[in-house]
Amino acid sequence: MRAKFIRPILALIFCAYLTLPLAAHAEIAVGQTAPVLTGKELDGSAFDLAAFKGKVVLVHFWATWCPPCQVEMPLLDDFYKKYHGQGVELIGISVDRPRARDEVVTFMQKLSFPAALISDLDTNGFGNPPILPITYVIDKTGKVAAALSTAQTPVSAQVLVDMVVPFINK
Repeated sequence: MRAKFIRPILALIFCAYLTLPLAAHAEIAVGQTAPVLTGKELDGSAFDLAAFKGKVVLVHFWATWCPPCQVEMPLLDDFYKKYHGQGVELIGISVDRPRARDEVVTFMQKLSFPAALISDLDTNGFGNPPILPITYVIDKTGKVAAALSTAQTPVSAQVLVDMVVPFINK
């Protein structure tokens, strides 16, 4: 019975830990050029954030064990399916440990956007996320246009329309 409660408690402790300032967290400010982000997607395909210049890109940091992440992922997927043809890209960066790769792959099978494990990144100028989930909106010029997080502006269908769609039309 006690083991049933250990995983949720550990997840809550880890979420609280992520809200603390981390030495490896880069300060990402709205208006600055997006940091370098390169690596391999779960399927082994290479990606480079810089290759998406001219498109609006969402960089979403999440984890399979994070309840707010589980709520946001389908919302992001719906948005991606609706706006991908209009120049929106999305990459989910899972902070799950490498040994949880199978769980991440299984979770992502129900979604249509690409994802990577943070441990599979070659260059991660974003650093470790300060909170989960967090989504960075990168405009067509490659600048950080917004940062959406549960602490300030949680992702919802309306928030995505209000905060991302204007950059599609610029």
